[in-house]
Amino acid sequence: MPNTNSPYTAFTALLSGNGHPVSPAELHGLLLGRCCAGAAFDADAWLADAAQVLEVEPVDSVRNALIGLQEMVKGELTGEDIAIVLLLPGDETPLAERAAALGQWCQGFIAGFGQNAGGLELSTEAKEVLQDLVAISQVQDALEESEDGEGDYMEVMEYLRVAPLLLFTELAKPAAEPAPKPSLH
Repeated sequence: MPNTNSPYTAFTALLSGNGHPVSPAELHGLLLGRCCAGAAFDADAWLADAAQVLEVEPVDSVRNALIGLQEMVKGELTGEDIAIVLLLPGDETPLAERAAALGQWCQGFIAGFGQNAGGLELSTEAKEVLQDLVAISQVQDALEESEDGEGDYMEVMEYLRVAPLLLFTELAKPAAEPAPKPSLH
């Protein structure tokens, strides 16, 4: 029986109840991708990017959830306890559904990154991470309900918790660098 109290389930219900044909995983990936490519944490810019995926202008409850999601991601990326919590279905959900959400998350990340990465110089390591995300977005059907499938899923999920941190650390612009003070002679 699915956990109806999970953030993923609640966000899914909010989105589908308001006519948005998108998964919370894809939105979370989109948000993290754009942040890792250097997009600032401006709520209006995030809402504009999200609106393109939502296909219908979000109502206040969806807007508030999206802003809350952005605040959570901002805290995860810029806080002292740098840790990413992926917005994915819980372990009680069938592996096929969790794998599909993982693929949607990767697709969202790649889209968000691509929309905001214009002109960025990427290291070899950053390029490899992005190639990994593209590959992961396409292997959704490769995981089978088994102990090995569960292990593979957990391994990929752990990788996806670290990959955005690498990209954010390498590429994101500092929030606000103090302007150098003019020297007085």
